Amino acid sequence: MPFELGLAVALEKMVDPKHSWYVFEAVNGRVEKSLSDLGTDVYIHGETVHGVLSQLSNAFIRQKRQPTVPQMISVYRYIRRELRTILATSGAHSIFDGARAFRDVSVAAILKAEGRV
Repeated sequence: MPFELGLAVALEKMVDPKHSWYVFEAVNGRVEKSLSDLGTDVYIHGETVHGVLSQLSNAFIRQKRQPTVPQMISVYRYIRRELRTILATSGAHSIFDGARAFRDVSVAAILKAEGRV
């Protein structure tokens, strides 16, 4: 993660000042221990689904669409229920097995969020 974070920060500083980047961490204080001069807020999620979704909603506050945490939890629960079927359809064992599996999960989540499932 430090390498990818460095790339994101460099992109903003050297190429595109409109580029946004965020840092999410499970444990409070751990980022500051290794990256004391990061210069940004760290979103602490506590290693829970609710925590991650809550912090995502805090990080993306300026976005046009503002789903509530309960709405995001509803989409998450739907995907959890349907994940085995979605992965079987794409021939994958995990959403990280390839682009197709990840895309299929993303599309299912978007359709659920839009109320089309």
